[in-house]
Amino acid sequence: MARHAGREPIGLRAMYDLLVIGGGINGAGIARDAAGRGLSVALAEKDDLASHTSSASTKLVHGGLRYLEHYEFRLVRESLREREVLLRIAPHLVRPLRFVLPHHEGLRPRWMLRLGLFLYDHLGGNRSLPGSEAVDLSAPPHAAVLKDRFARGFAYSDCWVDDARLVVLNAIDARERGARIMTRTRCTALARAGDHWRAKLVSPGGEQTVRARAVINAAGPWVDDIAALATAGRAEAHLRLVQGSHVVVRRKFEGAHAYIFQNGDGRIVFAIPYEDDFTLIGTTDRPFAGDRDAVAISGEERDYLCAAASAYFSEPVGPADVVSSYAGIRPLYEDNAASDATVTRDYVFAVDAPDGAPPLLSIFGGKITTYRRLAEHAMERLARHLAVPARPWTGDAPLPGGDFAGGFDAFLAEVRALWPWLPAATARRMARAYGTRIERVIGEARAPDGLGRDLGGGLSEAEVDYMRREEMAQTSEDVLWRRSKLGLHLPQEAHENVAASLAADFA
Repeated sequence: MARHAGREPIGLRAMYDLLVIGGGINGAGIARDAAGRGLSVALAEKDDLASHTSSASTKLVHGGLRYLEHYEFRLVRESLREREVLLRIAPHLVRPLRFVLPHHEGLRPRWMLRLGLFLYDHLGGNRSLPGSEAVDLSAPPHAAVLKDRFARGFAYSDCWVDDARLVVLNAIDARERGARIMTRTRCTALARAGDHWRAKLVSPGGEQTVRARAVINAAGPWVDDIAALATAGRAEAHLRLVQGSHVVVRRKFEGAHAYIFQNGDGRIVFAIPYEDDFTLIGTTDRPFAGDRDAVAISGEERDYLCAAASAYFSEPVGPADVVSSYAGIRPLYEDNAASDATVTRDYVFAVDAPDGAPPLLSIFGGKITTYRRLAEHAMERLARHLAVPARPWTGDAPLPGGDFAGGFDAFLAEVRALWPWLPAATARRMARAYGTRIERVIGEARAPDGLGRDLGGGLSEAEVDYMRREEMAQTSEDVLWRRSKLGLHLPQEAHENVAASLAADFA
């Protein structure tokens, strides 16, 4: 019988240096950092990796241009520096993206935009991406795409990333460095027992107890719940839950650039090329107080995003154009800001370690771009209570599959030369997803039939088996919406094929 990847026998009572609760980007990044320093690490995630906030982002690695208006210079500087690091350690997954910002006569003046972009170009220090510049929007490729009233604008650089895959790669690396990664595993009890914590973990396979010298609470929207569980309700609530939603429409414009649109309410909306055939439009900011396990875009948010895009595109976007949507909750630190759009996106730690008791470190806020530095800072804070080797290392170590030089295009050419029988679109998709680990997916195959049955859209049985075996995928949703975005492209029959293939693997 096949055993779920990353899971040890139920009932094992083990002592770890660190228990991480939460399998989003922060939890996975911390597990990787800690395991690489030589700590024994266990991570428990109640659902799949990246199944909530960390797969519902705008999928950008960026400095946060609009944060400058709120004087969050430290956050922008750190984010811009981390953008360079992630380009270096995940060159397959993180790619440069040029953003075009039309000037709206009734909103921010040109001098303000120019000043903001000047700061954006220089705050992060050395950069590999092109700086900002003025753009004539009355000329191609923008003239036919945008309304005539938008004649001038600016362009600047940031990056795109597959957010869920970034989480998965961190979790894989953590596991390969010795961490125990447990998905579909919920923490139902957490209490101190002398010099360590005892955690009761419940999964479909049963119940187990894990002991740890320290706990990091990276549960995202559930961080207050875990803190209350660990302190018998003594911990204060610090979260402001804000929903951000996105819509996906058929591709609205050609070219590799994205747009960033200003709105009259002070917010901005991105329009980003997405999965070749689509445009991703988002995001919103609204208070959230519902079921955190059932987050969905509201009709009001859908209409807001369509209206925001229609104010700029020459061809309007309507609700009927929406082919897909997703929504997530941002677990932001409650700083008593006047609006959900201005509350800080920076991260905040709260440490509970009364009288030298084993520590609980809870994480509030944060963003995908700064997850690696957040993990380093978490290790620094933990070192005040636990012996942590003070050797930051993740800034130079490639994430799985990122160990190639010369740029992605050169790497893709190597892939095409090694496996010329792969369709061009499939080769590019797999090179982006797996980097050098594409070899592990293809194995000894010398022709398409060596990868097993095509389950739809170039997704082979061999690839699904790799996701199950190496990437901890267990369901068709894991495969088609988090390990890949093929769910956007494939018919229902393909979903059923994937589900059947996984069921056979787990039988």
